[in-house]
Amino acid sequence: MQIHLVDATYELFRAHFSPRPAVRGRDGVVLSGVSGLVEQLCLLLRDQGATHIGCATDRVIRSFRNELYADYKTDAGVPAELLAQFPIAEDAIDALGLVLWPMVEYEADDAIAAAADRFAADPRVERIVICTPDKDMAQCVRDDRVVLWDRRRNLVYDDAGVRAKWGVPPEGVPDRLALVGDTADGFPGLPGWGDKSASAVISRYGHLESIPPCAADWDVPGLRGAVLLAATLREQFGDALLYRDLATLRTADDGVPLPQEDAEELRWPGADREHWTSFCAEWGLPKLADRPPRWR
Repeated sequence: MQIHLVDATYELFRAHFSPRPAVRGRDGVVLSGVSGLVEQLCLLLRDQGATHIGCATDRVIRSFRNELYADYKTDAGVPAELLAQFPIAEDAIDALGLVLWPMVEYEADDAIAAAADRFAADPRVERIVICTPDKDMAQCVRDDRVVLWDRRRNLVYDDAGVRAKWGVPPEGVPDRLALVGDTADGFPGLPGWGDKSASAVISRYGHLESIPPCAADWDVPGLRGAVLLAATLREQFGDALLYRDLATLRTADDGVPLPQEDAEELRWPGADREHWTSFCAEWGLPKLADRPPRWR
């Protein structure tokens, strides 16, 4: 079997901010994000023939990481009309009959990482496809068994693809992010460190702890500004470790709630017609009523 893991929060944001005309539902409420998410899920089921799917959402945007770092991403600046769609999106996923992982303490990325970790160990699972272009998720890639799929560009990143795109192996992604930062998640990285320098050094040494403290001991040909980079890393090493912790995804072993123990529990049984049509009627989305490719 092949498993598809969907970052529904990402799809919700992407659809809401799409340049297409806004989709409005009951009483004129904006439901562009919900509509786009449903369209993408139905495309996955119909055109890609997906059979086993898990969808993760951020029920709230704040997570345990905000306790570790106050400036980690929050819902500040997120439009109210988008935040209002979060619970409706979860209702849509449930009405479609898909497995839903709504995260509160953890993030949607953690749920996906936990699922990839758990189900990759099942010999019946031939491949796990993580449906997102998010670089954070690249740390979950395992050879060509667990891959990232950028659906918009139709690009698949296996182990070799991650190394080619980001310059480090999957296990080095959190260390790289610790150095360059992640503006989407709200942590800055270390001053002076950029994509090329971070990729070159992490590719050579693997992890932060393995980087020699003195630039004279570095074996990274062609790297410029090594003395300053090394000095910054020495002075702000504690910050780098914190940023790596923020970038490191958690799994079920860390406490991420993942009720499904067996991969077969992700099998899509088809949408319940009554449940789905009731959802569409409740929110004024008649154009979505016939979207599910199969009824239960």
